Amino acid sequence: MSNTPLSSSLLDWYDRHARSLPWRVSPENRRLGEIPDPYRIWLSEVMLQQTTVAAVKSYFETFTRTWPTVNALAVADEEDVMKAWAGLGYYSRARNLKKCADLVAKDYGGKFPDTEEALLKLPGIGPYTAAAIATIAFDQHAAVVDGNVERVLSRLNVIETPLPGAKPEIKAVMAELTPEDRPGDFAQAVMDLGATICTPKKPACALCPWWEDCQGHASGLAETLPRKAPKTKKPTRYGAAFVAVDQTSGAVLLRRRPPEGLLGGMSEVPGTHWAEDFDLDNCLSSAPFPADWAKCFGEVKHTFTHFHLKLTVYRAEVAAATAGLEDCWWSLPEAVQGEALPTVMRKVLGAALD
Repeated sequence: MSNTPLSSSLLDWYDRHARSLPWRVSPENRRLGEIPDPYRIWLSEVMLQQTTVAAVKSYFETFTRTWPTVNALAVADEEDVMKAWAGLGYYSRARNLKKCADLVAKDYGGKFPDTEEALLKLPGIGPYTAAAIATIAFDQHAAVVDGNVERVLSRLNVIETPLPGAKPEIKAVMAELTPEDRPGDFAQAVMDLGATICTPKKPACALCPWWEDCQGHASGLAETLPRKAPKTKKPTRYGAAFVAVDQTSGAVLLRRRPPEGLLGGMSEVPGTHWAEDFDLDNCLSSAPFPADWAKCFGEVKHTFTHFHLKLTVYRAEVAAATAGLEDCWWSLPEAVQGEALPTVMRKVLGAALD
């Protein structure tokens, strides 16, 4: 497929306005012969799932400074990887990241496969990520569709089917528009257009290279697209968290969550199960050991993909020797920030220690 007028005009725009991102090879450097690093493309795409570019940049720079190649990541300690990931959320991504690095190093000689089909066989790589790596890293023709692309193409063609039902139609449009020449740059161009011009609210249509061809702009519907199916109401679960502080050193008692499931493999303070019918009046009966537990002011609130969480936080100062629990350890004040603590646990410690 040769470049269409639409793809050509967007690539011209991208050559002038491409965002500078730490994992991206600029259009100018591409023309000079620089080739995208599949490892950096893979890492960035995994990090960007359900996360913003602004939030990812510092994590990406830390990862690539610590583990500059997939082989380096493969020999890393999983606990160090989880610590470096702490705060990015969706922690199954970090576990699959390590599994994928191990497999690429072991079975592929440290080189990522260059086709969607082969990439889909790797841990943690789904259809979108496989298409993105194949296209951006290897210039394979593939339809790359993220949230920005969904918004741009829904507006361009006035696709009024609510998401997620509209995904197949949007992907078909993207496949048709994506040129054989510079498909990776084109995919990034559509993403940049959605991130900077065709924004969710008040799109800057006058600056858009596609405005004359955009049916959404012509019909006045642009800002109402894409349509989305009504969200189901998230339930709220409750629980308690117990922050034990060593009265001599100030160390905090931590434990590891089970390797699978929500926040798998991450660190946490001892706590209860989380449930919609949790008995808040009897929190102390679930304390990990007897102590003078004091209830902290307020409650910690956090939202996961499928539910809201409200935690009652208790704190006690104890002698470390009297509070030993199996599979727990004491983390000194200067070490706590470096632990593999998810955001909700950082909130818990903030409520108990600040």
